[in-house]
Amino acid sequence: MGNKLYVGNLGYSATDADLQQLFGAHGTVQSAQVINDRDTGRSKGFGFVEMNTSAEAEAAIAALNGKEHDGRALKVNEAKPKTSSGGGGGGGGGSRRY
Repeated sequence: MGNKLYVGNLGYSATDADLQQLFGAHGTVQSAQVINDRDTGRSKGFGFVEMNTSAEAEAAIAALNGKEHDGRALKVNEAKPKTSSGGGGGGGGGSRRY
C-alpha cells in the first residue's frame, strides 16, 4: 500500500490545515492539500494527504473512512496514480474518398 490517500466528500470550507490536523492524529503527515477550482478558488470537495508510512496510511483509512466531519461522511482510501490521458483522440487522416 502507498502512503498517499484520497479524501473525498469534504466540506467546501475545509482547508489544508484541517486535513493536517485531522490526519495528524493517526501519524506523521508529510503533506495535506485540499484541491481548489482554479477559476473560483473554491474547494472541489476533495483532497490528498500523504502519510509518512504505509502503516500510518492504513491506520488513517481505518479510523477516518466513513467518519463524519463537518456533517459529511468522509471517503478515505488509497490514492490511485494519475493516469496520462495522452492528449486528444484526433480524427482520421486525409485519405477520405468522396
